[in-house]
Amino acid sequence: MSADASVVVPEDAHPHDEHHAHHPKHNHQFDDMTQQNDAANMGMWLFLLTEIMFFGGFFLGYTIYRNMHFESFVAGSHHLDVFWGGFNTVVLITSSITMAFAVRAAQLGNKGHIQLFLILTLILGFAFLGVKYIEYSHKFEDNLIPGMGFQWDEAAFGGAAGSAELFYGFYFGMTGMHALHMIIGIALLIWLLIRVNQNVFDPGYYSPIENFGLYWHFVDLIWIFLFPLLYLIGGLAEH
Repeated sequence: MSADASVVVPEDAHPHDEHHAHHPKHNHQFDDMTQQNDAANMGMWLFLLTEIMFFGGFFLGYTIYRNMHFESFVAGSHHLDVFWGGFNTVVLITSSITMAFAVRAAQLGNKGHIQLFLILTLILGFAFLGVKYIEYSHKFEDNLIPGMGFQWDEAAFGGAAGSAELFYGFYFGMTGMHALHMIIGIALLIWLLIRVNQNVFDPGYYSPIENFGLYWHFVDLIWIFLFPLLYLIGGLAEH
């Protein structure tokens, strides 16, 4: 046989190409990491769809009763602090930006930037909850918590006491559920930071950070709707 004769190498002797390379986080039921990440992404969107329906029920109920008791809802809105509500709106919009930067850093595999932007998002989340604590404390001091201790001076504030109490029922129900989602988000942020510190994520596997980003943006978006519906109804009614 001549020295330059071609040698036929069996196809299965070659290692898998890069596209099919096994990733440590690759689950066997998926063909590759792209399919796995797409499945995780679809799962998050389906979850957010259920969240839209959940909060949509609140928004629908609020809209119906607001139209039925408009004067009382406007009067109740006048006792909400527009400054703090607006401040929290800015806080959450900023946190969405920092979260977007964290996702981008994950795509690039920049561990330091992932940690930085997740920590900034975490701080902003705590800031939001701190402001809500201040607001809730003021409502408690003013006896505006729906229930046996609710006090409403119809002559001084306007509107009917029962309808005003209904407004605050929606206020605490909607903002309370939103705050609960924020608390869950903060817990997940802490978990993500731990996982980042353990070097779990890389440019081939960052779907938990990306999908959490979708969740965080959704929670922020809910507040964008809550702020004008609850805090600005009084001002809008005067124009």
